[in-house]
Amino acid sequence: MRLGVCYYPEQNDEAIWKIDVQAMRELGLRIVRIGEFAWFKMEPSQGMFEWDWLDRILEILHNEGIQVVLSTPTSAPPSWMIYEHPDILPVAANGISKNFGSRRHYCPNNLAFHDYTRKIVTQLAYRYGKHPAVIGWQVDNEFGAHHSVHCYCDRCVSQFREWLINRYQTLNNLNNSWGTIFWSQVYTNWNEIYPPNLTVATPNPSQVLDYHRFASDSFIKYQKIQVDILKQNTENQFITHNPDFGSFEVDTHQLGRDLDFLSWNSSPTGQAEKFTKRLYAPWDSIPEFSYDVGDPYITGFFHAWVRGAKSKPFWVMQQQVGQTNWGEINPGIRPGTVRLWTWHAVANGAETVVYFRWRATRFAQEYYQSGLLKHDGSLDMGYKEIANLLPEAPVMEQLRDEPLNSPVAILTRFDDLWAIKIQPHRKDYDYLRTVFSYYHALVELGISADLVPYDADLSKYRLVIAPLMFIGDPDVIARLEAYVARGGSLLLGPRSGSKNESNIMVNEPLPGLLRSLVGGTIKDWQSLPNEVQFAIRSEIPGLYGDVGIWTESIQPDDNEIVNILSRYLGGPMSGRAAITDHDFGAGNVYYLGFYPTHEQLKPILKHFMKSLNYEGIMDLPEGVVVIQRGNHRIAFNFTRNEKTFVLDDQMVTLVPRDIRFFLRDWS
Repeated sequence: MRLGVCYYPEQNDEAIWKIDVQAMRELGLRIVRIGEFAWFKMEPSQGMFEWDWLDRILEILHNEGIQVVLSTPTSAPPSWMIYEHPDILPVAANGISKNFGSRRHYCPNNLAFHDYTRKIVTQLAYRYGKHPAVIGWQVDNEFGAHHSVHCYCDRCVSQFREWLINRYQTLNNLNNSWGTIFWSQVYTNWNEIYPPNLTVATPNPSQVLDYHRFASDSFIKYQKIQVDILKQNTENQFITHNPDFGSFEVDTHQLGRDLDFLSWNSSPTGQAEKFTKRLYAPWDSIPEFSYDVGDPYITGFFHAWVRGAKSKPFWVMQQQVGQTNWGEINPGIRPGTVRLWTWHAVANGAETVVYFRWRATRFAQEYYQSGLLKHDGSLDMGYKEIANLLPEAPVMEQLRDEPLNSPVAILTRFDDLWAIKIQPHRKDYDYLRTVFSYYHALVELGISADLVPYDADLSKYRLVIAPLMFIGDPDVIARLEAYVARGGSLLLGPRSGSKNESNIMVNEPLPGLLRSLVGGTIKDWQSLPNEVQFAIRSEIPGLYGDVGIWTESIQPDDNEIVNILSRYLGGPMSGRAAITDHDFGAGNVYYLGFYPTHEQLKPILKHFMKSLNYEGIMDLPEGVVVIQRGNHRIAFNFTRNEKTFVLDDQMVTLVPRDIRFFLRDWS
C-alpha cells in the first residue's frame, strides 16, 4: 500500500522544490503526481519545448526515493494554441463557442488539437518513457468534468455523420432504427443529419442516444491517441486515467479497456453535497452523518464503480485532505477524517491513495482548496493526519493483498443510463439513483457488491442484480441465461427489456427478450403520482408498506414454474403478481415489479440472500459500514455519535469518526 501526493512545481518557486520533496519523504509519501496542467511550462510557444525544469524536479524526486506519475497536460491547452486555432474550442449546445480561460476547453475531434497532442505526448514519452523515477502515466485529467463531453462544432457534425455511417451503413437502416417516419424526420442524405441540439421540440430519442454514444466514443478515441504513443515509447510504466463522475457522459467501462487500471478523484464532502439530491430520491430519508466526513454510501458507491469497471484494484488519484473549493458549503474537517477516508478507500480496493494537494495554492480558481501545507507553508491538518496514519501502513499493505470477495454483482451500463435520462417518463426516475439504492441497501446489510459492466465474468457471484436493464441486448441476455442456467440467481428490476439497442420500444410483450428468464410477461404498468400508493401482501419477511412511483403486474406464462412472492392488494392491479421467482435451468430469476423504497428493498435483498444460504448478513446502524477483506473485517463509524451493533454474535461499539479491525477464522 502506497501513499502519495499531487504536486505542482510549475506553480511554486523552484527554491522550495527540494525542501518540499524532502518533507514529502520525511512524511512517508512515496509517490508524486505532476504535470497535468503544465502544458505552457512544457511548451511555452509552438514547437519550443522546455524540459530542464521537469528534468530537475524529477531528479530531486528520484534522489529522495519518490516515484512519479507523470501526466500528459492535455486537459489545459495553452493560450497561444487557442489563438492560432480558435476552432479547438468546443461549441456548446446553444451553438456558441466557449472561450479560453479555464480548462477542458477543447473539442476531442479537432485535427489540429490531435496534432498538438501527438507532439507533446511523443516528446514526453521519448524523454521520460524509461526514466527511473517515472512509474506510470495519467492521460489527460478528468474526462467529463464541467459537462465538457458534448461538442457541437462543425467538425463534430461531420464526425457524427461518419460515426452513423459506420454504425448503420445505409440511410434505410438508420431511418428504420430511429423511427424517423415519426414527425416526418426521414433522411435522404447523410448531410441532412445534424446533432440533436437547437430543435424546436424534443429531439428524436434514438438520435440523442446515438449522440451520447458518439460523444463518449470521441473521448475514448482521443485517449487512445495518447495511449498508443505511450505504449510504443515506454517500458514498465502503467497508463491510467481519472474520469470525472459529475455528469457520467463518458462511458468509463469502455474508457478503461485501453488502460492498465482506472483511477478517480475522491472528495467525500463535496461529492456528498453534489450527489445527495441525485442519488437519494425526494421520498427517501437521507442519512445523517457528521457534516465533515461526507456520505460513505456515496463515496463507497464510486469506489465500487471504479473498481468494478475493470474488476481490479484502482487508485485514488486525488484524495481530499481538507476543505474543497467547488461546492456550495465546502465544510472543514476535523482530526481523524483523512485517516477514515484513507482506510475506507483501501478497504474498498484502492491500492494507492494520492492526496490532493501538497501546498494550497495562493492564486486562481482553487485557492480555497486545502493542501497538506497551508498557503504560508505551515502544516495543515491533513499533514498531521498522514503522519499519524503512517504506523498503520503495514496493516494497509497486508489488507491490500487480501481478496474483496463480493457475493453480489450489480450490472451497470451507460446505454441504459443515457436512455433513461433522455426519456425518464416519470419525474425523479433516475438510473444512477436506482443503482445506488441497491448498493446502499446491500452495504447496510453488510454485503459487499461489485458494480460491473455487462460483459464482466459473473460466474463467481451468488446473486446478480440488473436494477434497470432498460435496453435488451440479445448478446447480454444470452450471457445472463447461461449464468442462471448454470445455477446463478438473477434479480431484474422494473422497466426491464423495454427498449432495443436503437432506443425504441420492443414489438413484443414486455419484458421483451427477457421473457424466457422471467417466465412471464408484464401485463400492465403505471407511473404513479407521489400521493398515490397501493398495498401489497408478501411472503417476504419484513416487506410491508404501500408501493408507488412505478408499478408493474407480472403474468406468469403457462407451464412455467413461477412462484409469486408478492401481490398487489389495491388499485387497478389488485390480486396480480408484484414479485415473482422463476426457475430457469439450475438457477432462478426474481422479477421485482415495483419501485421499492429503501425500507422495502432491504428485506427483499435480505430474503434473497438468505435463500442463497449466505451467512454474512448484518443489520448495521445508519452510518456504520463493515467491509470484509479475506479474514479481516474493518468497521467504520461515519457519524458524530457512538454506534453499537452486533458482529459475529458479539456487541461492538464504535466511537464517532473511527474504525476498528476484526479478525475471524472463517475455516
